[in-house]
Formats: sequence, structure tokens, C-alpha cells
Amino acid sequence: MKKMLFVVVASAALYSCVDNPEGKKAETKDSVSANTPAAGAALVVDPNASNIVWLGNKVSGKHTGTIKIANGKLFVQDGKLTGGQFTIDMTSINNTDISDTAYKAKLEGHLKAADFFDVANHPQATFEITAVKDSASKLTIAGNLTLRGVSKNITFDANVLENTSASFKANADFNIDRNDWGINYPGMKDDAISKEINLKVDLQAKAQ
Repeated sequence: MKKMLFVVVASAALYSCVDNPEGKKAETKDSVSANTPAAGAALVVDPNASNIVWLGNKVSGKHTGTIKIANGKLFVQDGKLTGGQFTIDMTSINNTDISDTAYKAKLEGHLKAADFFDVANHPQATFEITAVKDSASKLTIAGNLTLRGVSKNITFDANVLENTSASFKANADFNIDRNDWGINYPGMKDDAISKEINLKVDLQAKAQ
């Protein structure tokens, strides 16, 4: 009996201590309206030069992959980002670290299923900038991230890599807590994967 109890306790401890991926967690609150309408010239997001890399941890390791950015616009005035939005193609969720075809398809199917991102009902996610604080090459961006029909306002830091009248390029590296968008499971199953997902966003927009 004692041996069985030890196994149960040890298993519970194992499943409850999955570390979150490295990365600063985005400040998260309820969705808000943009402070002011975006001003300046509109630059069109380039899907071929833009991308999101995701990373999640689990009890036995971690998985990573990509999600495509479908379209969007950024607004720049006097060399400063003032607003914008972009659409994320959730049907494009892809795993990049699994070589076994069947296992890769199984994981991608799970991520697209109703108990995770529910892609059948929510094939697109969106991000709409609500506020920008600009200091040198560093930006602090706040915006409404809508996933599987749930909208939350997140704040994170971004790095400006290119900023001209014809092109704007920036990247960001931050974590979000999946529970804020209702992605959770009953019992120990929820503890087998990290609460936070790391997102590395590369975004480029160009004048048309």
C-alpha cells in the first residue's frame, strides 16, 4: 500500500512540474479599444517575410513549429509605428521537430482539435494593436490577441529591425498563458504540458 501511494505521489509531482518555455510572459488583461485611430502611411504585411515560431514544453520534452501570418497592415507616421493589425492562419499550424510522419500529423491534429485551438470553428486568429510606446529601437506594444473566439489584450516588447518609408520590420519574443484563452484540461492531463506557450514573431510590412 505504501509503495502504491509513493508511485501515485511521485507521478503527481512529475506531472505538476513542467517548466514553462524560456521567455518573458506578456502582460495579459481583458480586451480594450485602441487609444486613437492609427495614423500615417499604411504598409501591407508581407506573408512571405513574416512568420510565427511557437514552442511548448511537456513532461517528456518539448515541441516547436510555425504558424503563417496571412495578411495585415501596419501604420507608420514620422518614423513611428502608430497601429495596425494582422491575421494568423491557424490552419497552417506546423510542427518542425518531429521526423516521424504519423507522429507529426498526430500532434498537429491535436493542436488543431476542439480541445486546443479549435481550428475547424476558428480558422483565423487576429492581433490588433491598441497602443504603442516608442523608445529608440525598442517598442512596447499592446494589442488584442483573439484565439478560438477569445480576445485578450497583451503587452510585450518588440525590436525594430528596419524602419523606412518603404518598409517596417520588427520581431518579438514572449510567452502567453494558454489558460487565458480557455485551453485547459481536467485533472493531471492539464499538468502534463506547460501553461505558457512561447511565441517568436517576425513581422515585415512594405509600401505598395
